[in-house]
Amino acid sequence: MAHVQKKSTKKKRTVLFLILPDIHLLDMAGADQVFYEVKAYGQDVELRYCTTGNGVLTSNRMQIAAQEPYSDFNLGEGDYLFVPGSEVRYFLSPAFARFTALHEWIRRQHASGATVCSICTGAFALARTGLLNGRHCTTHWKRTAELQHLYPEAIVKENVLFTDDGRIMTSAGVSSGIDLALHIVAKEYGDRLAFIIARELVVYLRRSADAVQHSVFMQHRNHVHSGIHAVQDWLIDNIASKPALDDLARVACMSTRTLTRLFKKETGSTIGEYMLTLRKAIIGELMEKPDLTRRQIAEQCGLESERQLLRILKKMD
Repeated sequence: MAHVQKKSTKKKRTVLFLILPDIHLLDMAGADQVFYEVKAYGQDVELRYCTTGNGVLTSNRMQIAAQEPYSDFNLGEGDYLFVPGSEVRYFLSPAFARFTALHEWIRRQHASGATVCSICTGAFALARTGLLNGRHCTTHWKRTAELQHLYPEAIVKENVLFTDDGRIMTSAGVSSGIDLALHIVAKEYGDRLAFIIARELVVYLRRSADAVQHSVFMQHRNHVHSGIHAVQDWLIDNIASKPALDDLARVACMSTRTLTRLFKKETGSTIGEYMLTLRKAIIGELMEKPDLTRRQIAEQCGLESERQLLRILKKMD
């Protein structure tokens, strides 16, 4: 997908995927696509892939060509190591239990400052290394009891999409790897970019760890009306503008009266209330940038003056 890139102000981050035998493709592909989109939107992210041999077979017996040896990598602070899920029999096999060099390498990446993440049954690999001892974690719902039984020192959570315990993150089955990756994007680059990436992937309802959505960019989206979604998307992308109701009605392809009625019905908020909610969120992000003046922040949020910005800031306290 082609995007207009903007120069990133964040440090370069390496996102490394460890490809192990019997890997489930969607476990890796969902999270990988999230970071591909992040890179396409101008953030300085390097996607790398490593394995333990000269190529592996996926769980459905598709051949993945040889990648770089895992031992060639030494991650550091701000980097991410992902261990996608494989057939659990691999992680429970004597061969994997004896693979102490790999276990030590995973522990070393964490000790060096990288965040180590698992998707689905990848949690069994992290548990084998000891990294889950005393930490909250999760895995596919079919395997949570088994994970807790085999590794009693781990604090296994059921009925959650992912966990974030310091620099150890785990996610539940399959598509929840996308939720975990979007959670990381929100932490590193802000909720607004996480929303944009979710929309790019046609994931309109970004889910948090307990499946309750807190991002204001995703609030009021639990409906299926395409015209109202279009207006919400337009307002997020053009928050610096001062749209007339007629302009928004054209975006929604309906009359102003119908738009006003349906927007309130579908979102539970008026258009004015929704715009104020968006502006507060964006103001909060922009206030963390020391190079911006309050005047510039006001302009970027579509406000008339710095005085109007100050009134909103008082309400946010």
